[in-house]
Amino acid sequence: MLDENDDIHPLFAGAPSTTQFKKLRKRIVRYTREAIEQYGMIERDARWLVCLSGGKDSYTLLAVLYELKWRGLLPVDLLACNLDQGQPNFPATVLPKFLEEMGVPHRIEYQDTYSIVKDKVPQGRTYCALCSRLRRGNLYRIAREEGCSAVVLGHHRDDILETFFMNLFHGGRLATMPPKLVNEEGDLFVYRPLAHVAEEDCEKFAKSMNYPIIPCDLCGSQDGLQRQQVKQILDGWEKNSPGRRQVMFRALMNARPSHLLDPKLFDFAGLERKENTILDKKPDIPLIR
Repeated sequence: MLDENDDIHPLFAGAPSTTQFKKLRKRIVRYTREAIEQYGMIERDARWLVCLSGGKDSYTLLAVLYELKWRGLLPVDLLACNLDQGQPNFPATVLPKFLEEMGVPHRIEYQDTYSIVKDKVPQGRTYCALCSRLRRGNLYRIAREEGCSAVVLGHHRDDILETFFMNLFHGGRLATMPPKLVNEEGDLFVYRPLAHVAEEDCEKFAKSMNYPIIPCDLCGSQDGLQRQQVKQILDGWEKNSPGRRQVMFRALMNARPSHLLDPKLFDFAGLERKENTILDKKPDIPLIR
């Protein structure tokens, strides 16, 4: 975005002018545009429900989508949405105030799913699975009510990697969050435009822009979460071998079914070798006279 222009979006007002920040911003925009194009997310004149939690990732998502839209590279209508799930001490005025000041069209929805989760989840179990299902159902409903064709989430590269290893270690399957999917009802897309963006870049960007970040531990501290354990493992690998996360992420984009073990993905039973008349022919034994 050319910040010298008078029509700069308020989301970028006061952006740092340092070379380091400009490189960071350019990298995030490039990776986001790359994912949007690579996974075919654009439907011209569509409407997207951009989900905001108030965390660093969702602020980054909102900002970069508006930058792409400003550049004419994202011909869709954007509606920001925050689902207040009734967590204790949630600062309910932060996001509405921010979005109004930024001139961003938005919808704030209150649904006390936290009480349901507390009631249904046994003591000692984690809230995340049920909480996510309830949140997803409400977001799908809101998207339909607002005439949106897609629900857009702020999951980044590290979320995708962590989910892959959670499935590998605990689920016994090779799977992760896809950058694009269709919901079970078949009427909505779910997009993750930040799929190629590192969590570290999201954090640096949101903090540099001084966005009012809401902490992500409002449900209380739940020790032993599988995702936390996987994150610690990945952090250790990254510390010992910088760049390891990106190498592993590239592997998710370079699957070779013939070199795995799933007969549903590759027809091992039907695999045949080629006939080779030279190799298969018995060698002639010269006569000794």
